[in-house]
Amino acid sequence: MNTDIENLFKDKVLGHPTGLFVLFFTEMWERFSFYGMRILLVLFLTAPLIGDNPGWEWPREHALALIGTYASLLYLTPIIGGYIADKFTGYKWAVVIGCIIMTLGHVSMVFETQFSLYLGLALLVIGTGFFKPNITSIISEMYKGKESKKDGAYTIFYMGVNAGAFFGMMLCGYLAENLGWSWGFGLAGIFMFLGMLQFLLAKDLFGSIGESPSKKYEVELAQNINEQSPAEQEDAKSNEKLNPFTSIDKILIALSTICGLLYLFNDPMSKVSDSSLLGFSVGGFDGSTVTILAGLVMFLYLIVSRVSRYERVVRDKIIAVSIFGLFTVFFFAAFEQSLGSMTIFARDYTERSLTGSSAMIFKIVDLILTVGPLAIITWVLYLLFRKTYSKIPYSNIVLAVAFVGLWIIVGWKLNREFSKDATEAPASWFGILNSFFIITLAPFFSKWWESKYNPSAAMKYGLGLILLGLGFAILAYGTGDIAQGAKTASVSMIFLILAYLLHTMGELCLSPVGLSYLSKLVPARMIGFMFGIWYLAIAIGQKAAGTMGGMIDKITAEYSLSTFFLIFTLVPIAVGVLSILLNPVLKKLMHGVR
Repeated sequence: MNTDIENLFKDKVLGHPTGLFVLFFTEMWERFSFYGMRILLVLFLTAPLIGDNPGWEWPREHALALIGTYASLLYLTPIIGGYIADKFTGYKWAVVIGCIIMTLGHVSMVFETQFSLYLGLALLVIGTGFFKPNITSIISEMYKGKESKKDGAYTIFYMGVNAGAFFGMMLCGYLAENLGWSWGFGLAGIFMFLGMLQFLLAKDLFGSIGESPSKKYEVELAQNINEQSPAEQEDAKSNEKLNPFTSIDKILIALSTICGLLYLFNDPMSKVSDSSLLGFSVGGFDGSTVTILAGLVMFLYLIVSRVSRYERVVRDKIIAVSIFGLFTVFFFAAFEQSLGSMTIFARDYTERSLTGSSAMIFKIVDLILTVGPLAIITWVLYLLFRKTYSKIPYSNIVLAVAFVGLWIIVGWKLNREFSKDATEAPASWFGILNSFFIITLAPFFSKWWESKYNPSAAMKYGLGLILLGLGFAILAYGTGDIAQGAKTASVSMIFLILAYLLHTMGELCLSPVGLSYLSKLVPARMIGFMFGIWYLAIAIGQKAAGTMGGMIDKITAEYSLSTFFLIFTLVPIAVGVLSILLNPVLKKLMHGVR
C-alpha cells in the first residue's frame, strides 16, 4: 500500500497527487447531476399542468413532503454504504456501483411518470449511499502517512463539490425551465454517466488503494480528520469494553429505526396518494404522530442510557457532541429551505423579468459567473492531462468530451440570452449563489479560524445560526407588502441574493465545525456510532425542512408570507443566542478540546 501511495505522489498537480484530481472530477460530475436534478424537483412537481412547460401541479406541501423524505434518506444510506464497502466491495468498486445506480436513477426520471420518478429517487438514494462515504475514504487512504497535506486535499476536493453544484443547478435548471423538464433531468444523467466512466477508466491509477476491504471498519470524516494518540486510542478501547451494546440497546436501535423509516415513507405517501402505512390513532393522535413520538422516546432513552454508562470525561464530551447535534437539526431545518420554499419564492414571488440596462447587467454577471469558474477548472483539467495522459488516456478522453459538451452548452446558453433584448432569470439560477459564495468566502473564513481570533465551537454555532436567521429576516422584510394569501408577487431579487449571502456565511461558520469536533471529542472506537448519530441529526433536519417548508401555503393564507419567513428568522436566532450563552458550559464539557 505504501508503494502505491508513493507512486501516486510522484506525479503532482498543484502540489497534490493526480489521483486527487481524478476524484475531484468524479465528485464534480456527481454533484452536478445531484444538485442539477434536485433544484428542478420542487419546480417540476409544483409547476402548473397547463402551460409552456407543464409540471404535475402538486400542492407545495405534498412536493416538499416527498423532497424532505428524499433528502433525509440521502444522509442515512451512506452509513450502510460505508459498511458494505468496508466489509465486501472496497471503496473503489463502491464508488463505481454508486455511480451506475445513480445514472440509472437519472435516466428513470427523464420519463416523467409517477413510477419512474419514485424509482429514480430510490435509485439515487441507494447510489448515494455507496458513493458519498467511500470517495472520501479513498482520499483518506491516499494520504496515510502524509496527514499534513490532508486539509489541503479536502479543500481542493470541496471545491469540486461546489463547482459541480454550481454548474449543475445553472445548466440543468436553464435547460429544464427553457426547453423542458426532461432536458434538465437528462443532462444530469449524461454527466453522471461520464463521471462514472472517467473514474472507472482511471481506477488503475490508484493501485490497490481502496481496492479491497480493510480488516477494521473505519468511518471517514471528510475535511476534518483528527488523528488520536495511541494513549487516547487505548483509553477509548478500555471504555468500549466497559460499555458494549446490550440486547436492550440493539432492540431499541432496531425499533427506533423502524419507527423513523415508517414515518419517513408514510408522510409523503399519506399526502400524495391518500393511503397510509399508519392508519390508526391512539388517544386522539394519528398513527404517524404516535409512531414518530414512540421512535423518538426510544432513541432518546438509548442515548441517555448509553451515555450514562461511560466514565465522566467521556460522558461529558458525548453530551457536548449531542448538544451540537441538536443545534445542527435546527440549522438544517432552516438552511435547507434553499431547495424548497426559497426556490418556490424565487419562481412565484421574485421579479425575474428584466429589461434594458437591468437585463444587460444580469447577462454580464451571469457571463462572468459562468465562464470564469469554468475556465479555471478547464485549466486544472489541462494540468491533469499533461501528467496522466499516457497512464489513463481513455479516462482523459472521457473528461475532455464532458468538458467540450459543457462549453458547448454554456456557449449556446450565453448566445441565446445575449441575442434577446429582455431576459428572465431562471428560478433555479438563485440556487447557484450558495456555491458561488462558498467558493469566494471560504478562504476568508479559513484565515479567521487559523488566527488568534478563532472563536470557540459554541460561538461558531451561535454565529452561524444568527447569520442564518438574519438571512430570513431580509426575506421577511422584503415580503412585508405582499397581501395575505397571495400566490404570486414581484419582490426585488436583491432580497434573495442577500439572504443567500448571509445563509452561506452561516454555513461556513457551522457546517465544517461539526464533524471536526466530533472527531476530536469522541474516542476512536465510538467514531462509527457517533458518526451515524451525527448524520441522523442532519437527516432529521432535512425532513424537518421539508415539513416546515410545506407549511408555506397554510401560513401565507392564515397570516402572510412575511410571517412564514419570520418564523425562520426567530427560531435560528433564538437557538444561536442559546448556543452563545451555553459557551462556558460547553467549554467545561469539552475538557480543553478546541
